Amino acid sequence: MGIPHISRAAQRTALTGLVSLAFATTGLVAAGSAQAQTAASTGASVSATPHVKRLCSQPTKHRVMACKAIARTDVVQPRALTVNAVSPLAVPSGYGPSDLLSAYNLPANGGAGATIAIVDAQDDPNAESDLAAYRSQYGLPACTTANGCFSKIDQNGGTNYPSADAGWAGEISLDLDMVSAIAPNAHILLVESSTANMSDLGTAVNTAVAQGAKYVSNSYGGSEDSSDLTADNQYFKHPGVAITVSAGDSAYGAEYPAASQYVTSVGGTALKRDSSARGWSESVWHTNSTEGTGSGCSAYDPKPSWQTDSGCSKRAISDVSAVADPATGVAVYDSYQASGWNVYGGTSASAPIIAGVYALAGTPGTGDYPSKYPYAHTSALNDVTTGSNGTCSPSYLCTAGPGYDGPTGLGTPNGTTAFATGGSTGGSALTNGAFEAGTLSGWTSTGSAVASTAAAHTGSYGALVGSSSPTNTSSIAQTFTAPTGSSKVSFAYDVTCPDTVTYDWATATLTDNTSGTTTTVLPKTCTNGAGWKTASGSLTAGHSYTLTLTSKDDDYVGDETYTYYDDVTVS
Repeated sequence: MGIPHISRAAQRTALTGLVSLAFATTGLVAAGSAQAQTAASTGASVSATPHVKRLCSQPTKHRVMACKAIARTDVVQPRALTVNAVSPLAVPSGYGPSDLLSAYNLPANGGAGATIAIVDAQDDPNAESDLAAYRSQYGLPACTTANGCFSKIDQNGGTNYPSADAGWAGEISLDLDMVSAIAPNAHILLVESSTANMSDLGTAVNTAVAQGAKYVSNSYGGSEDSSDLTADNQYFKHPGVAITVSAGDSAYGAEYPAASQYVTSVGGTALKRDSSARGWSESVWHTNSTEGTGSGCSAYDPKPSWQTDSGCSKRAISDVSAVADPATGVAVYDSYQASGWNVYGGTSASAPIIAGVYALAGTPGTGDYPSKYPYAHTSALNDVTTGSNGTCSPSYLCTAGPGYDGPTGLGTPNGTTAFATGGSTGGSALTNGAFEAGTLSGWTSTGSAVASTAAAHTGSYGALVGSSSPTNTSSIAQTFTAPTGSSKVSFAYDVTCPDTVTYDWATATLTDNTSGTTTTVLPKTCTNGAGWKTASGSLTAGHSYTLTLTSKDDDYVGDETYTYYDDVTVS
């Protein structure tokens, strides 16, 4: 009797069953398996505190940086993946590209026309082949030297590569894989510095920008010192370029260059699937007192004008965040003195993810520091409100809450809007348009006007214009330049007006300062209990505008009129 024929589908089913059985025995489940679409898919977690190792040693000298990658050491990959670098019959543990795009509401197949630079120290001899293994596993387009997608250079732009280092090679693999996951059609430029000194890494940043990269990811950091302002101007002052930097992996505390006033500092979260409408939830990544996302108040760097938190007079860390917890880590292929498929975490994961999101959002405006963009679009982020990474005062620098906080910044990507241009050639978008600073910073006011939790449409704050006591005309106004690609300003409003429009009303005007014309975008309205509505006006890119939001009360006791305004956005 002959051996019966077994179809390819049956073979696949059988092997998948064996893999699932093996994972059930060890307590591990591949993030992409059927089981992983339930509670087990929250990463490659096996316990509340997974076994991990830092890929780079902590620096012992000033101006020496360490990579921010952390590897899981307790994850056993499916046998099919240990035998072959790439297998269609098994899925690596850890989140893959489809998970990340789902979690952050990002488009597939993005990044065309963009060049994302990765700056790291030392050499990864297997960088290109490991990148090929990762992209092949997940069906991403090939990115090679031969097809012009991938380039590797030294810090001076040549091919005199530094000595190889296993820890930094793992960091390089993580960075390359994360930008591939988020922006698979972007070109990737790997710039390797000779050492982990800030001077060499900074030279590599300058080289990346000189090579034309508009997005530069930096997954390293070290202690702050008084020379940071000099380094700012030497290496990170590149208007028109989105430069992302890891916030750190040692829990609460400020690091450099995340503290640079010119970069987007990126904190870290724990990312888990859930039954919410989004399908995911996030909290601050914090494993213990020495492991978790960095955050804090810089001792040296000045506060950028668009950062308006009141408890840190200098630069606050972070601006935004993404997944970094190794317990909910990402799949990475790293073969240089490593086993191949691994689960990695650390803010070394979140920084290249955010660099990729910037690439999806489009070319930054000339003259802009793109770290300001999220502050103009806070409603277009997932606000992370739970968890902390230590003890501090004021508490928001280490504890998540509604609106801005140190560990997660303004939140995580919800699409690309928050990372899109806020202006070009000197232009600027609205400041504090969602009022999440808890103040009216960026606005001028007359009469009675405050930021209020009662006035929030989304988020935690809105603008209360007028008051529940008799007032007269109150307003808030802001002048801005319509950025390239924009065509509309919009806002939400809720007017409480128990009188008639003859005496009391809400109204809004948009003055085109360039052409000298004024448009009424919200005609006089007097309603009571009608709830939130929206209004909008047309913009011409490059023109200067003044938006004025008004609430008129005739000062008569008994029918006080006031208006809530929120979510003022330019798109």
